Amino acid sequence: MAVGVLVVALTWSAGPAQAAPLNPSDTEISAAQDEQDAAAAEVGRLAATIADAQAQLEQTNAVAAAAADAQLVAEADLLRAQEAAVVAAVELEAATLATQTARTAVGDLGAETYMRAGDLGGISALLAAEGPSQMLQQAVTLEYLAADRVSLLEDLETAQLRQANATSLADAAVEDSADAQAAATAAADTATAELALAQSALDGLATQQADLQQQLQDAQIRLLELQGQRDGYAAWQAQQQAAQQEEADRAEAAAQVLAQTAAQARAGNGQGAGGGAAATAVPPRPGPATTAPRPPSAGGGVAPTSGRFTSCYEMRWGQMHNGLDIAAPIGTPIYAPVAGRVVRAGPATGFGLAVYIQHDDGTVTVYGHINDFFVTTGQRVTAGQLIAEVGNRGQSTGPHLHFEVHSQGMYQGRTNPMPWLRARGIEMGGPCS
Repeated sequence: MAVGVLVVALTWSAGPAQAAPLNPSDTEISAAQDEQDAAAAEVGRLAATIADAQAQLEQTNAVAAAAADAQLVAEADLLRAQEAAVVAAVELEAATLATQTARTAVGDLGAETYMRAGDLGGISALLAAEGPSQMLQQAVTLEYLAADRVSLLEDLETAQLRQANATSLADAAVEDSADAQAAATAAADTATAELALAQSALDGLATQQADLQQQLQDAQIRLLELQGQRDGYAAWQAQQQAAQQEEADRAEAAAQVLAQTAAQARAGNGQGAGGGAAATAVPPRPGPATTAPRPPSAGGGVAPTSGRFTSCYEMRWGQMHNGLDIAAPIGTPIYAPVAGRVVRAGPATGFGLAVYIQHDDGTVTVYGHINDFFVTTGQRVTAGQLIAEVGNRGQSTGPHLHFEVHSQGMYQGRTNPMPWLRARGIEMGGPCS
C-alpha cells in the first residue's frame, strides 16, 4: 500500500496543458516586414521632398522680404518726389508772379515816358538843373532807371524759365517714382502670393508625412505583435518540452523507487523474521580515497563545488534557466551543502547522470551532468560529504555542475539557489550573487 502511494505522489502531474498560443507563419511575418520597410522607405522619400520644399519656402520668403523692402523704398521715393514737385510748383508760381510784376512796371515806365514826351517833361527836368554837371547826372539817372528795369525783367524771365524746367523735371520724377512704386507693389504682391503657395505646399506635405508616420507606426506595431506571438509560441514550446522532461524524470524516478523498494522488500523477506539490515538495490560507489569531507562554513553549509559561474538562474534563449551552471574540470568534487537523504542517484534524462538530495526542511537539491556519483538512493548524507564529481554528461556544452533548488519538493517550486545557499552561510561570489 505504501509503495502504491509513493508511486502516485511521484507521477503527479501539474494539471492540464495550456492551449497552444498563436504561431504566425513566416509568410505573415515576411509580409509585415515588407509593409514596414515600404512605409519606412516612403517616409524617407517624403522627408527628402519636404526638405526641398522647406528650402524653396525659405528662398521664396527671402524674395518676398526683399520685395517688401523695395516697395517701402519706392513709396518713400514717391513721397519725396511729390513733396519736391509741390515745392517746385510753388516756386514757379512765385517766379511767374514776379516776372509779371516786373513786366507791368517796365510797361508803365514806357507809357509814362511816351506820355510826357509831348510836354517836354524830360527836357524840363534837364533844363531845371542848376548847372552842366547836375544836368548830366540827371540825364544818366533817367537812362539808368530805364535800363535797370529792363535788366530786372530779363533776369526774372530767365528765373521763371529755369523754374519751369525744374517743375517739369519734378513732375517727371513724380511719374517715374509712381511707376517704380507700382512695379514694386506688384512684385511684392507676386512674391507674397508665391510665398503663400509654397507654405500651402509644405503644409500639404507635412500632412502626408503625418499620415505616413502613422502607417509606419501601425506597420511596426503589427510586426512586433507577430514577432511577440512567435516568441510566445517558442516559449510555450520550451515549457511544453520542459514539462514533458519533468514527466519523464518523475516517471523514471517513480520506476527507480519502485524497483528499489521491491528489491528491499525481497531482501527483507529473504532474511526471515529475525530481521537485519535491509539490502539496497544499488550499492554506493566508493569515492576517491584521498577526498575528505569538506568542512562546513560558520553557517553550517558547504559550497557544492568550486569553479566559475557560466550561467545564473535567469531567462536564457527564450526560456527559464532554473539553476546555476558552475564550470570546473571533470572529476572536481561535488559535496552535499547540508545534511539530507538521497532520493535519487543515477541516470537522468537531459542530465546524463544526476543526484537528488532531499534535506530536512523538505527542499530538494539537484546535481546534474555529473561524471560519477558516490551515493545511493535512501542514503543519509552529511554537510560536506562527497556525493559526486563534475562531468560533461547529457545535454551539456562543457564540463560543469548544474545545481538546482526545489523549495517544495522534487520538481516543485524551483527557486534561485543563491539566496538558499546564502541563508546557510554559503557565499559563492561571482556574477550570480
